[in-house]
Amino acid sequence: MLQSRDEARQVYLDVWHKIQQNLVLEPMEALIADIIEIHPEYHALLGAGDDIRQEEFTPEQGQTNPFLHMGMHIALREQAGTDRPAGIRKIHQKLVSKQGPHEAEHAMMECLGQTLWTAQRNNQPPDEASYLDCLRRL
Repeated sequence: MLQSRDEARQVYLDVWHKIQQNLVLEPMEALIADIIEIHPEYHALLGAGDDIRQEEFTPEQGQTNPFLHMGMHIALREQAGTDRPAGIRKIHQKLVSKQGPHEAEHAMMECLGQTLWTAQRNNQPPDEASYLDCLRRL
């Protein structure tokens, strides 16, 4: 089921609340918690409350969208975990061994973002071959 932007953001807020309360996390929540933990620069934002669900984060304002950024980490970890597209797990492992997981995923985000942007611009599915080529060049 697709979520609205506010619903997706609420998941992060709920996980943040559970982290603060030391509550048990579901498996997907644990993945989100791992991503939140490696981004201390977003902790105050997540603790700011429900209003953050409505916040606009635009490049024109010099802002990175923290929810998009964390979501891309999650997407990359899920891609590596399922090896979809085929070959990404090996690329991910190689980059992680060289740079560490956080830095490797930040490098990979450039390729993922470009691939998604191109697909959206062209109104086509993402080009997996081009995506993997970009990742291999990292």
